[in-house]
Amino acid sequence: NLVGTQYPANGIVGLNCLFYNEAVVFSVKKSVRPHVLSWVPIGTIIAVVLRRGNAPVRMAEYLEFDWRANVLTSEIVKELSSRRHTADVKDRHVAIQALKDLVQSCGDYELRTNLPKDDKTLQKFLYSRKFDVAEAFNLLKNYYLYRKRNPDIFKNLSCDADDVHKALENGLPGVLSSKDRKGRCVLVLTGTNWDCSYSLLSIYRAILFCLEHLTDELHNQTNGFVIIVDWTEFSFRQSTNLKPSVLRLMIEGLQDCFPARFKGIHFIGQPWYVEAALTVIKPFLNEKIKERIYVHGNNLSTLHELVHKDILPAELGGEQPSYNPRSFLDALEVKTPKMAD
Repeated sequence: NLVGTQYPANGIVGLNCLFYNEAVVFSVKKSVRPHVLSWVPIGTIIAVVLRRGNAPVRMAEYLEFDWRANVLTSEIVKELSSRRHTADVKDRHVAIQALKDLVQSCGDYELRTNLPKDDKTLQKFLYSRKFDVAEAFNLLKNYYLYRKRNPDIFKNLSCDADDVHKALENGLPGVLSSKDRKGRCVLVLTGTNWDCSYSLLSIYRAILFCLEHLTDELHNQTNGFVIIVDWTEFSFRQSTNLKPSVLRLMIEGLQDCFPARFKGIHFIGQPWYVEAALTVIKPFLNEKIKERIYVHGNNLSTLHELVHKDILPAELGGEQPSYNPRSFLDALEVKTPKMAD
């Protein structure tokens, strides 16, 4: 433990360093209230200590705290992520090979033959399960079997598909250009943009297509996603298209099969009939996801406590211009090839 290190310039009274799950947790105290700063892999800290020789003083070069935001700045998040990735390269290769070995030794011929074996794909599943190889293997199997059971969801899953293209044109989903202050990618869905000329299943296909693209980025694999669903002025007629069977299919896919980490799901402006529809899905949510769902109603201030308004569009009470779905769609059309059926 490093305790009592003085930083008179910024008023920090103490700094604590604790080991937890192969990471170092830094926290600082200002007065008597602790604030968690960051999680940094032990390998990174050891490298810094050995190189610098004076961890309490030099650590200020790597950690910065914004007392107003109670989070790390985006620049520091990127720096920490970069150092973490560099320190973990050898471990990643070992884990990827271990996952390959599980696939190749699988007793089920169909799974052994058809499960992906390329490093890029396997890494996604490892990150989504915090490099627990056995859990990543189970997720990989779930994903393959889910795709096999639901071929229509994944058929022509690209911008070329009319329904996917239409949903993306309407910002269902939209993806904010800036990450939040914890480095997480933010997806936004605005209910009033849905004219119901295409189904909820089409919106789900668009979400999956976006996630397939976004999880190619190591930063998103590491830090995960935040989803904001704006139900403001969502009509009762629209709510009749929230089919329970499709909602359940979405939960199964995103919660139990897809290699992505969902760190927060925020509902705002939801009318009573949307709450009634969403009650149907609650039994199918695992406890971790339940704990990460936030229902704000019309209180945007509670949303801004968790997703700062400096990255949010004006319609979410943010400081950015109104969201334009076209910019993200244009980027997708350039970057993403047509996905195989």
